[in-house]
Amino acid sequence: MTSTPQTTLPNTASPLAPESKSAKAESKPKKQGHFCIWHGLTFGTWMRLLASRPPMHWTSLPRLTSITALSMLNSFNDLLESAILGGRIERQKIEHPPIFILGHWRSGTTLLHNLMTLDPQFTYPNLYQVMYPGNFLLTEKVTTKLTGWVLPKTRPMDNIPTGWNLPQEDEMGLLVMTLLSPYLMLAHQGDPSKTCRFFDLSELTPDERRRWRGALMTFVKKLTVRANKPVVLKSPSHTFRIPVLLEMFPDAKFVYIYRDPYAVYSSGMHLRRTLFQENGLGKPNYSGMEQEVLDVYASCFETYERTKHLIPAGRLHELKFEELEADPVGQMRQVYESLGLGGWDQVEPALQIG
Repeated sequence: MTSTPQTTLPNTASPLAPESKSAKAESKPKKQGHFCIWHGLTFGTWMRLLASRPPMHWTSLPRLTSITALSMLNSFNDLLESAILGGRIERQKIEHPPIFILGHWRSGTTLLHNLMTLDPQFTYPNLYQVMYPGNFLLTEKVTTKLTGWVLPKTRPMDNIPTGWNLPQEDEMGLLVMTLLSPYLMLAHQGDPSKTCRFFDLSELTPDERRRWRGALMTFVKKLTVRANKPVVLKSPSHTFRIPVLLEMFPDAKFVYIYRDPYAVYSSGMHLRRTLFQENGLGKPNYSGMEQEVLDVYASCFETYERTKHLIPAGRLHELKFEELEADPVGQMRQVYESLGLGGWDQVEPALQIG
């Protein structure tokens, strides 16, 4: 395990380091297509979200209408899947400890997730499964064939390819299932008080904690029903939750990735603007965004450094994004050796091709 270098937060009162060409290309948000993150809600969860009084605007009426219509279909599909497969899901044992990819947003967690999931010995949540966590075992095969054409070819915040079957972060599924997620900020833009307690989960009520833990466990069980292999989960929010994750999965392994903070800040601002525009229920509200991004960045590092010692020796590997980008095969070899994952001879050719 390597040591995380001392990082310096960007100061918004003074100019940032010069932007790279890729950062400049990110300045104008792109569209994410017809779907938004709320289209996976059930009708009951949609009503709970509306009861929290998120800011709305008449220009979002088409989105609000489509969310309502799909929420009714999702409720039916969830009930149907529960009736058919609920018993099997409940009985499913998690025989293989999951692997959690940690790191602040825009630190390279997606690249690392994509590389690790090239290995056929692992499974992972894809975009469809995190958007429709309540019924994907029942509906994924048919729905993805019928709707794949409506997805954009790349993600709106960068040029990474997208598709129903490509790896995606499980935090989206936890949001859809519970609303107990920092991503609730997409509905309550400009009001971090609505979401700040959903990072490390320490301020959740006992009922909320039970719901959150139950949702994650059910989701991992469903992924295991689909493919009984170790699940590789990637969610920057999990960087705040090492104690909870170890309580739930004592044998879990972790990979932590970090990146130049100036690049993280610039890309993080673009990410926020894009997601706020494409997933809001009203007009985008960017007020206080700069300071909030910096506060979350500082909290993420402080929480990780304070809790990483809880991970037993041999089950945490740290790496730097710039080094992974420059030498993906060499860096991934170190991940496999450090965590004792095995199967490197089989996965190395896939990484060289990728």
